[in-house]
Amino acid sequence: MPDAYTQTPEWLRQMESILEELNEGVVILDSQLRVLFANEALVRLGRYEREELQGRTPDAIFPPEDVPYILRQHESDQRYGRHRHEFYLPRKDGEKIPAIFSARVIRGPDGQEYVLLLITDISAQKRVEEQLRQSNALLEQRQKEIEDELSLAARVQESLVPRSMVWNDLALEAYYSPAHTIGGDFGVVLPHGDELLSLLMSDVSGHGIGSALMANRIYSEALRELERKTGPGTLLRRLHDFVHNRIPLDGFYFTMAIARFERRGRHVTLAAGGHPPVMLISKGGIRLLDSKSGILGCLSETAPSESVNEIDLDPGDRLVFYTDGLTEVFDEHDEMLGVEGLEALVRLSAKRTLPEMRQAILDGVTAWRHGSLTDDVSLVLVEVR
Repeated sequence: MPDAYTQTPEWLRQMESILEELNEGVVILDSQLRVLFANEALVRLGRYEREELQGRTPDAIFPPEDVPYILRQHESDQRYGRHRHEFYLPRKDGEKIPAIFSARVIRGPDGQEYVLLLITDISAQKRVEEQLRQSNALLEQRQKEIEDELSLAARVQESLVPRSMVWNDLALEAYYSPAHTIGGDFGVVLPHGDELLSLLMSDVSGHGIGSALMANRIYSEALRELERKTGPGTLLRRLHDFVHNRIPLDGFYFTMAIARFERRGRHVTLAAGGHPPVMLISKGGIRLLDSKSGILGCLSETAPSESVNEIDLDPGDRLVFYTDGLTEVFDEHDEMLGVEGLEALVRLSAKRTLPEMRQAILDGVTAWRHGSLTDDVSLVLVEVR
């Protein structure tokens, strides 16, 4: 119960009008922590009647379990002269209002020590913090969902990557690395028994999810045509028409190189549109087999011709298929490696085994590159045995 005999010092009475003007709750306590004064802002915040606070000590306002904490804070006041902490103000109905308590020990004109306590309501701040916590929790959940979806997409994308294999007199060594979790490069190595083997490599414009979706769609259409044994030149034309007519997107394009191996791998038919030149390594050196058509899928006037390269291969001959992620890399002087630089790496490693050659090429590109990978990288080496 309030101490009816608690007297308000005269000096405090003179200050009451000033303290009442403050928007923050103000409490003056005596050395026994009895309430000598509480301004109107504090009374409204606690929903008390003023006389219900007069003369009260903390154990008459706070639950018993919280009183030891309050007394420890008061000890800090006595030791350091002030303290500031976040706690709560109990309302008359039991509701707890989050607040900042700023306490300072003062000495009155009468020579006695008092505690000046400012209580700032931070309910609105706490509501915002809770909303932020809930929003962050939702964001974290959504982030996890996105990461799970990207992980699944990456596994699907990996299924579009050519695999190293041996077919008749051919050995194939493949490598793929996306610049991001998923990318726009894809490839197919499709044997048709011992009769023939189709190899397709493609690079769609852009990066990320959109490019991966386009790559998947073109892959599906390409695989359908390959299973029908559509020739390389005709396949290029059909895929160009398919994208141009069925998936028209401003600025979107793709490049592609297609090889069909026959006669146990001793003969190859090549067709390419906008793709970096295939490199043919033979006893006579390195020959660049340039694309006979421009980029695909973008404009009707870039529609590819059905012309192809027909090449007979000898044992020891090698073919290098790649995307521009290997050539469009820059050193610290902003000089691009380019096809010529890649050709030099191929030449230096051409006498090694296929796995060693693949690694030497990748190491050489990495040594040239300044900074992180910015484009998807695909590489397929083919050797006639």
